[in-house]
Amino acid sequence: MSHRSEPQLLMLHAVRLLGFTDEGAMAQRAGASAEETATFLREAERSGWVQHLELFDLNGWSLTDFGKWENERQLTYERRIADPGNEIAAIYREFLPLNARMLRATTDWQIRPRADDTFASNDHSDADWDAQVLDEVEALGIELAPLVERLTNVLTRFEGILNRYEAALRKAKEGQTEWIDRTDVDSCHLVWFQLHEDLIATLGIDRGTEV
Repeated sequence: MSHRSEPQLLMLHAVRLLGFTDEGAMAQRAGASAEETATFLREAERSGWVQHLELFDLNGWSLTDFGKWENERQLTYERRIADPGNEIAAIYREFLPLNARMLRATTDWQIRPRADDTFASNDHSDADWDAQVLDEVEALGIELAPLVERLTNVLTRFEGILNRYEAALRKAKEGQTEWIDRTDVDSCHLVWFQLHEDLIATLGIDRGTEV
């Protein structure tokens, strides 16, 4: 039976995955009410887990180093209970080759080499080039699906990833190019990045030393 994470873990983990977030986005990601989120943030700030930043147009919450450590401590404890067979680690190893392909696809979406400029920005005027990238992003979603299903069978918090990815891909296919790689919308790349972050956080892996 899939393990359902504790509300406190989900809220702290939401800050980790979102990086810098307001209360509304955090509540939505954690599946919590506005009141629950506000109460948690007050307590987490007193504990030194999160910090509030308000500077110019920035107004939101982020993890402190202590909060990141606490999040990983909670994740490690949860994994011992929910995943005694180390299924998540096995899935992560299968995810890595797909991740390398996603990085290449995102680069191809952003850069369209020309004879006079190897690193020219992709202005999306070459329909054939964009179609090839979209085909690869779609193929990656198909190959990701069974891995997400296995993850969800271990931890319920991985539910919804494919729905988000497919929704972003549909918009990209309709010509809304930002839905492949932008970070200010729930793009394919953002969904993928957050899944990757969730995996390495859950497994206690340092992204900087990742093989």
